[in-house]
Amino acid sequence: MSSQEAKTDRLVIFSDGVFAVLITILVLDLKPPESATFAAFHALWPAAISYAISYLFIAIVWVNHHHLLRFANNATPRLIWGNFAHLFSASLIPFSTAWIAATQMAAIPVSLYAGIFLLVNVTYLLLCWEVVDRPDTQAVSPHARRMMHTRSLLTIGIFAAAVLAALVYPAAGMALICVCLLLYLRPDPPGENSKASAEESTL
Repeated sequence: MSSQEAKTDRLVIFSDGVFAVLITILVLDLKPPESATFAAFHALWPAAISYAISYLFIAIVWVNHHHLLRFANNATPRLIWGNFAHLFSASLIPFSTAWIAATQMAAIPVSLYAGIFLLVNVTYLLLCWEVVDRPDTQAVSPHARRMMHTRSLLTIGIFAAAVLAALVYPAAGMALICVCLLLYLRPDPPGENSKASAEESTL
C-alpha cells in the first residue's frame, strides 16, 4: 500500500467515526412519551418523522461519501478541508432535527432543516469537484462526471425550493426533502454502466 492510500484511508476512518457519532446523537435526542397512552405516543409524530428522515439522510450521505472517496488517490489539502466542511454541515442535522421535534414541525425549523440539507449537498458537490474533476483522475468516465454534477445541481435547486416552501407550507418542504433523498439512494449516477463504476458502487 502506498503512503498516499494510507492518507486517504485515515480520512475515511475519521469521517466514518463522525457519521457514527451523529447517528448516536440523533438517537439520544429521542424522548419517550410523558404518559403511557396512545395519545401521548401519537403526539410524538413530528419527532418520529424528523428522526426517520434524518437517519435516512445521514445513511445516504455516508454511502455517497464512502463511494466518492474511493476515487481519491491522495488526501490533498483541498480534499481534507472540503471533507471537514462536509462533516460540519452534516453535524448540524441532529440540532435541526431536535428543533423540528420540539416545535411540532413549525415553518422556520423545517426551513432551517432544508437549508442544512442544502449546505450538505453543496459541500458534497465541492468534494466531487476535487475528487473526480482533477486532470489525473481516470477512474470516473466523462458521462459519470456529467451525471454526478447534474444530479448535484438538480438537488441543490430542490433543496433551495424546500427552504422557501417550508416557510409557508412545512409539509411541502419536508416532501421536497424526501424527493432529494430518493435521488441519492444509489451512490453511482443514474445511467452509468461502466465496469469501473459498478465496481466502485459495491459497498
